[in-house]
Amino acid sequence: MRARNSYDGVVLAAPYTEPYQRYSTQTAHWWMARALRGTLKTAGLRKADIDGFCASSFSLFPDTAVGLTQHLGLSLRYLDHIPMGGASGIVAMRRAARAVQAGDVDIVACVAADTNQIDSFRKLLGGFSRFASDAAFPYGAGGPNMSFALLTDRYMQETGATRADFGKVCVAQRDNALRVPHALMKKPLSLAQYLDARPISDPIALFDCVMPCAGGEAFLIMSEQRATALKLPFARIGGLIEHHNAHRSDPIQQRGGWSIDIDQMYQMASTEPAQIDLLQTYDDYPVISLMQFEDLGFCAKGEAPAFVRQHDLTIKGSFPHNTSGGQLSVGQAGAAGGYLGLVEAIRQVTNTAGATQVKDAKRAMVSGFGMINYDRGLCSGAAILQAGDI
Repeated sequence: MRARNSYDGVVLAAPYTEPYQRYSTQTAHWWMARALRGTLKTAGLRKADIDGFCASSFSLFPDTAVGLTQHLGLSLRYLDHIPMGGASGIVAMRRAARAVQAGDVDIVACVAADTNQIDSFRKLLGGFSRFASDAAFPYGAGGPNMSFALLTDRYMQETGATRADFGKVCVAQRDNALRVPHALMKKPLSLAQYLDARPISDPIALFDCVMPCAGGEAFLIMSEQRATALKLPFARIGGLIEHHNAHRSDPIQQRGGWSIDIDQMYQMASTEPAQIDLLQTYDDYPVISLMQFEDLGFCAKGEAPAFVRQHDLTIKGSFPHNTSGGQLSVGQAGAAGGYLGLVEAIRQVTNTAGATQVKDAKRAMVSGFGMINYDRGLCSGAAILQAGDI
């Protein structure tokens, strides 16, 4: 495979989070509009100033990004719709960055948002994919809890991971989330509470599962020249990878597409794992975070349990991880869950993270994982973001 072109000259700016709510009577369109308005206000721009838009949402149906142009009054030269769940933010960034770099568009607003009305999550799961409607729900099995219980059980058997290892991840993220005003989980979580939580789908228990909610995340992609002219703090893209349906012959998923392309990402960014200041993983279940520790090169395959035991994963610890609390403590606002870590990573390297700021953060890695189809997630991606002054 030939060397990948750099993303020189393209930057990320104006990260914004529309505060989450457990339930909402508003539509996904409303949440999209709020998140778009928020990122534009952060940048001091109007909607007429953007000529590109990328949308990710599970609850926008029957609309897509095309319908949103009329709902939101946008006139655009670039439009994209990324229905890839937890990988949406990475994929949106990659495609929009190339469009800006090519001169096809000047400023792209990347927005992910979903509503969460009573019973909407159950309806979503029943029609999530053809596999779900034909091969899971008719037989009384369905939803991610079942699939990830099987993955977690196999992972524990193969690596020796214990529930206490997963619990350490969850407890650290809760500690981080207590600094975040919009995090839905407001109470401290102890390891004892984690271990004593009610079972959901063995070996998964209550605190292993994300809470569906409503909310939105957004950021802007533009040229470095434009960001400088607007006097915006910005993050550079050091390296960026995307892969779908990786390791398709594996009988059960224990690795993702990151493991195929990770060396190229480090090469693009001229860096190595030891130089990464913080990591934001997609965390719908803690086992997936441990898999990412391995596949992203922070430890060898099967050694994430030992890695977790050896490190403090809180903001001030030896390995800051999911510094905003991640989905496990902030909530999972549908497709916005695939933007949560990316938006936080932009804040970190622009030194605008406030209470969650990691000291001297210059390089952040963020990874995405999405679309659990039948027995595995199909989409994965990762990026290294760098401060504008390195």
